[in-house]
Amino acid sequence: MDPTASDIAIISVIVGLRFLLPLLIPLYPLPAILACLVVDAVDQTVFQTQLSAGFWLRIQDGYQGYDKALDVYYLSLAYLSMFRNWDNQTAFRVGRFLLLYRLSGAALFETLHDSADQSSWRWLLLIFPNTFEYFFIGYEAFRIRWDPRRVPARAVMIVAAFIWIVIKLPQEWWIHVAELDFTNVADDYPWLLPTLYIVGALAIVSFRWAMKHILPRPDWALRLKADPIPTEMDDADKRDRYRAAMWKVLSWRTTEKIALVTLITIVFAAILPNVDATPTQILMGAAVFVVLNSVAGLSLSRRSWSLQVGVLQFFVVVGLNLALVEAFDFLSVRFIARDATFFVLLLSLIVTFYDRYRPMYEVRVYNGDFDYVPRPAALRTIDAEPV
Repeated sequence: MDPTASDIAIISVIVGLRFLLPLLIPLYPLPAILACLVVDAVDQTVFQTQLSAGFWLRIQDGYQGYDKALDVYYLSLAYLSMFRNWDNQTAFRVGRFLLLYRLSGAALFETLHDSADQSSWRWLLLIFPNTFEYFFIGYEAFRIRWDPRRVPARAVMIVAAFIWIVIKLPQEWWIHVAELDFTNVADDYPWLLPTLYIVGALAIVSFRWAMKHILPRPDWALRLKADPIPTEMDDADKRDRYRAAMWKVLSWRTTEKIALVTLITIVFAAILPNVDATPTQILMGAAVFVVLNSVAGLSLSRRSWSLQVGVLQFFVVVGLNLALVEAFDFLSVRFIARDATFFVLLLSLIVTFYDRYRPMYEVRVYNGDFDYVPRPAALRTIDAEPV
């Protein structure tokens, strides 16, 4: 059944939100990722209840792939925002591991999964749980009132382990192994929703008690917006001079960008029509494009051709990559430009965020900004007043 005008509008709004909201995570980490989480939680229900029955029946088998791909997209942008914002080095390293571990599992699942059997290899998603998402939320929830640098490495590891074992493993089993739908289960067990409301209320009361009796005194007033970036990297000229002096084309940074782009692309390739590239071909393509982007980016940095506005930088990278696509299309009959356009946009976004934010993390490392220094009591009292 063909979609109605209403179906197209609903799909456009939901998919648009899932692509656009993550772009706010670097500036408003907690509100933006919670908004992404809410849209992720309700979109299937919206599709089931608001799309025409025939159209939903036609597309519902592809929902899991679509959902997983867009989860990977917004979690990757959350990870890149860590370069800009996070100043607890242990938390950063744990977050990096959790994100790359999840991406590896999602890519492996898409490589092995049999589309004709929806249950095949789903247990992989239990082995590679999405612990990163809640770990990121926990860090940013703490940061809105407290300095994350004061959290010791052991506490960071305990929190990550608790999220992994107690929260995410049961959730991943529910979604990917048991394949249960919350709405249907709630209908079958009327006591479930009231119980969850009570548990939620108890959690709020417990958190308020912990804030008063266990957690340290807040370091500042409510901070929903990201903290200012280091002054050494607060404009494009400074970032360009740093990259020109410190970065090389063949480096760990380039390897990390290739890994990110490859894993994300493998997941997206599974849900897009007319894409039959193998993981090896995707890896080779990502490596070529990322290396060429690195060469071009460093060349521009060394000539001090800076772009202050991130959007302009993104469009410049897109223009470069589209030119590369056309060149490859001209040189090889096996390369089809039309099929590569979406991946060019995705790659350009990842490269732009990475190149823009990675120097901010590095300057914190070099300056020793990860060490917690208690603020003067008088200043902390003033900052902790409600806003």
